[in-house]
Amino acid sequence: MSINIPDTNQKRVVVIGAGFAGLSFAKKLAKQDVQIVLIDKNNYHQFQPLFYQVAMAGLEPSSISFPLRKLFQGKKNVYIRVTELLHLDRKKQEITTDLGVLHYDALVIATGVDSNYFGNEELAQKTIPMKSVSEALYLRNAILTDYEQALVTPDYEERQGLIDIVIVGGGPTGVEVAGALAEMKKYILPKDYAELDNQEVDIYLVQGASCLLKGMSENSSEGAKRFLEKLDVKIMLNTRVVGYDGKFVSMKDGSKIRSNKVIWAAGVKGVKIPGMDDTMYNRSCRMLTDEQCKVIGTKNVFALGDIAAIQTEALPYGHPQLAQVAIQQGKFLSKHLFKILEGQCSSTFKYKDLGSMATIGRNRAVVDLPHFKFKGFFAWLVWLFVHLFSILGVKNKVMVFINWIWNYFTYDQSLRLIIKAKNPKKDQQEA
Repeated sequence: MSINIPDTNQKRVVVIGAGFAGLSFAKKLAKQDVQIVLIDKNNYHQFQPLFYQVAMAGLEPSSISFPLRKLFQGKKNVYIRVTELLHLDRKKQEITTDLGVLHYDALVIATGVDSNYFGNEELAQKTIPMKSVSEALYLRNAILTDYEQALVTPDYEERQGLIDIVIVGGGPTGVEVAGALAEMKKYILPKDYAELDNQEVDIYLVQGASCLLKGMSENSSEGAKRFLEKLDVKIMLNTRVVGYDGKFVSMKDGSKIRSNKVIWAAGVKGVKIPGMDDTMYNRSCRMLTDEQCKVIGTKNVFALGDIAAIQTEALPYGHPQLAQVAIQQGKFLSKHLFKILEGQCSSTFKYKDLGSMATIGRNRAVVDLPHFKFKGFFAWLVWLFVHLFSILGVKNKVMVFINWIWNYFTYDQSLRLIIKAKNPKKDQQEA
């Protein structure tokens, strides 16, 4: 079975993944005389840095998602297929998907990474990750459903399980989620759930390292810690989570926390592709590439973004897994792809560090720029501007901006809907 892509005289470049890296590459390459097949399991691009705001009912999913077909309207050389990569045959230069087989002249893998549970199957099964819009919606439903249930739960211990939340991982995602939850506790619960004592709600941030935001400066790390402590977040450093049975979170030191919800933000790893040798991956399952983004041991397979690792003496584990790295790699490869394939390119990828940042609720953020580090209200404004500018689509930018302005002045969000998908045919059959 074929994916039904027309054969032309153009070179066919297949791109796996429509995240920051894949989209950046495809948008630039689409201007050239080449056939592009963009494959993703969703028909939209997801703006991952704002997943937590969807989970906290601050934004709707449509505000941070952008349809791929709309993005490439008018580009007759771009074909989009909603499917998943199942196998790669490098000798035949073919990929197998659940839609069929497709030949390529060049293959670009930008699949991103998945949550890393460090081999703990119990944590993988029972904690809540946040690597997609659907997972963010699931978390939103879980939080709001448990608040509703807590209203009719007289037993204190059982009620604590419903309203207390544990976040595992003190990186940018964990810090931002903790700050958003703390603000929900402070501003939203007294309005929507006045029958609940919001002082009973405990938010725990568990970090295995000795500081938060480990990849950022000490100034930002300490600033984030102080901001969260002012919001009454209980920070547990040098603490490792080893188990979760659905009711109690177990730590390595033997202590436990009662909670029905555990948000997992403690690390990521790549997912291996059948057909790729194990020697092509590092210990984090990132694909090893040369400095031109070509996968080691291949002639026309490339990797971009979080899944790729250009390991050098200066970067023994590869570049940081940031959106800016992915975007810059996509632009680099789109410019030099065919020269690299012909062996006529001497350019190598050079990452320009534009800085990193994290927000901790309203008026609070930390920003690390190459030569300047700051925190507080101005950092928060910078964070807002950068993220708003990065969102695809004018309509999406406007909707996000309106939501942020409304939330800022009203201390309210008005998006707290519990929306559960139902299958009407299944309901009829059960009836």
